[in-house]
Amino acid sequence: MKFTFNHFNFNVLNLEKSIMFYEKALGLKEVRRKKAEDESFILVYLGDGKTDFTLELTWMKDRINPYNLGDEEFHLAVATDNYEEALKKHKEMSCIKLINQSMGIYFITDPDGYWIEIVKK
Repeated sequence: MKFTFNHFNFNVLNLEKSIMFYEKALGLKEVRRKKAEDESFILVYLGDGKTDFTLELTWMKDRINPYNLGDEEFHLAVATDNYEEALKKHKEMSCIKLINQSMGIYFITDPDGYWIEIVKK
């Protein structure tokens, strides 16, 4: 039996702000969108154009309070082929939460507070 990774989900309060963040920070672009018939939710899938993996952003119409992210024990990790350039870009965006130089990794946070780990490819 073989499994292929399909997508990962983050629930967001401001869909457009999140879409702009992921495009600017990670180069992800919208690849498809699904809207509920009753307009109670919108799903937006972002991809890199190179792999089949997508990040699903879920927006819920009636949600007004921030999501409880617990102790940030979970995160999405992405690899970059130019770590120093990515680090510089994310510093300019003021979205870096933590840098671990000894491990060669750092974490950024999106508009909803989700952590994304950046690692060297």
